[in-house]
Amino acid sequence: MAKIIGEPIKNIPWQDKPEGYQYPVWRYTQNPIITRDNLFFANSIFNSAVVPYKDGFAGVFRVDDRTRYHNIVTGFSKDAIHWELDEKVIFNGYDPRLCEIDGKYYLSWVNLTPNGTTIGIAVTEDFKTWEQKEDATYPVARNGVLFPKKINGEYMLLVRPCDRGHTPYGDIFIQRSKDLEFWGKYRFVMKPEKFWEMTKIGAGPTPIEIDEGWLMFYHGVLTSCNGFTYSMGAAILDKNEPWKVLHRADSFLLAPHELYETVGDVPNVVFPCSALADSETGKIAIYYGAADTTVALAFTTVDEVVNYIHERDIIDK
Repeated sequence: MAKIIGEPIKNIPWQDKPEGYQYPVWRYTQNPIITRDNLFFANSIFNSAVVPYKDGFAGVFRVDDRTRYHNIVTGFSKDAIHWELDEKVIFNGYDPRLCEIDGKYYLSWVNLTPNGTTIGIAVTEDFKTWEQKEDATYPVARNGVLFPKKINGEYMLLVRPCDRGHTPYGDIFIQRSKDLEFWGKYRFVMKPEKFWEMTKIGAGPTPIEIDEGWLMFYHGVLTSCNGFTYSMGAAILDKNEPWKVLHRADSFLLAPHELYETVGDVPNVVFPCSALADSETGKIAIYYGAADTTVALAFTTVDEVVNYIHERDIIDK
């Protein structure tokens, strides 16, 4: 059996796998959990990230307002399903990720600059006061995802270099820093391999440490005559050298299927940004943006995902 390395989350949101359901990831029956109605002046709320905080949960949420500008706000919840969002904008930008390292909470997001998007980094202890660090990349980059601990004394950041538009390409790279100020030691991680992800890929939630390495969920994009389709895949990275891919599933774990995933501001999008993982039970709750309009929730277990990856492994095949 696979094992999650980390603290337990006794109040992790959860629904059991439906009887007879064959796939490794299943949806929350009350999706979507956050819509534009959760906040005044929001056109859409999606691609957001959450962490355990005190006796509940805290999060950072992408809110595109009614001018269609990209903003990030905070929110809090007792059960990680019902959220109260703050109208105060903490940063401009989009697609935030969030993790806890040594008692502090680290936000990475797509930061807007006059010369293109960079990966912004900020740190907080209370979700009220934020210390913004130097940008971790030069323009243009997206999908910056920090690992939840230092590895060999260094912070690790997954990132996808891109262009200023709707990038028709994209591989995942990794970079390292000792102080969150100066970044380097760039390494290639992986590129699109199968048809479902052939246009581009990008890291998703904060990687989950397991006994075998790092479990990484990611999004992959297919271009068809109907435009882009975003789906979720998974891979296992080496624990000490996470630019090395140990195992990788050949097919997606979750793809647009329900109405809230196929209809919206950007149809046919499942975009994972966050995951809660309980080390005691192996339960995993995945938060994803649906059709660039709402936040939805899905469930799996570490055994379900790891078994799926091994059964459909493309490494050394």
